[in-house]
Amino acid sequence: MSDLPECEKVLLVQAELDGELDAAEAAALEAHRTQCPVCRAAAAEITRARELVREAAYEPMPADVRARVVAGLGLAPPQVVVRPASAWRRPWWSGGLGFGFGAVCAAALAFLVLIPAESGLPEQIVSGHIRALQPGHLEDVASEDRHTVKPWFDGRIDFAPPVKDLAAQRFPLKGGRLDYLAGRPVAALVYQRDKHLIDLFVWPAADSGAAAAPTTALRQGYNLVHWTQNGMNFWAVSDVEPGQLKEFAERWQAAP
Repeated sequence: MSDLPECEKVLLVQAELDGELDAAEAAALEAHRTQCPVCRAAAAEITRARELVREAAYEPMPADVRARVVAGLGLAPPQVVVRPASAWRRPWWSGGLGFGFGAVCAAALAFLVLIPAESGLPEQIVSGHIRALQPGHLEDVASEDRHTVKPWFDGRIDFAPPVKDLAAQRFPLKGGRLDYLAGRPVAALVYQRDKHLIDLFVWPAADSGAAAAPTTALRQGYNLVHWTQNGMNFWAVSDVEPGQLKEFAERWQAAP
């Protein structure tokens, strides 16, 4: 049993993984967690639970069953492999919550494919994009008019993100929202290509005078394009084809 004190915000750690916090709440929790060992430990326990669920969720088909299927002799009864109880460690903080470790595991399983482990900035960007795709999280301001989206950010973040209209290039603007990446609040602009949504994350670059051509990456099946321009960092992420996402970046750079 840990001698760490309880924290009233620890329930928000699970809520954040469930995608139930808006951008401002998530940013506040992130700032709190840097100073709170209780919430950091809770996040670590939930992450470990997700890893255990990932390991136990799937089992290979037994060789004899596979042979029967191939031979056309019918399906054998499914074989269930029970994970020993010793493989699961009850978290020290579970007694202070309104739900047990089983609930944590169930929640981790439900969001296993939605919340990848965040080990770097590209992973954080993909995680933010997937989280935003849940109902009600995509846009804080929904509009195809950049003159509506751009001023919405005034007073909400400490910089003015550029917002461009790419409808003529078949990348219509859908809206925007606040998000939290790289240790700070950022602007997330939402565009669309056919049925595919594109998140464009924007925040000031460390070197305001530097500019960099687009570079591409792939994480968790999602394509990313990163570039810097006019003192801003840009990260575009989507499940659209990589060539189309790179075209989006090029269209953005060329647009007035």
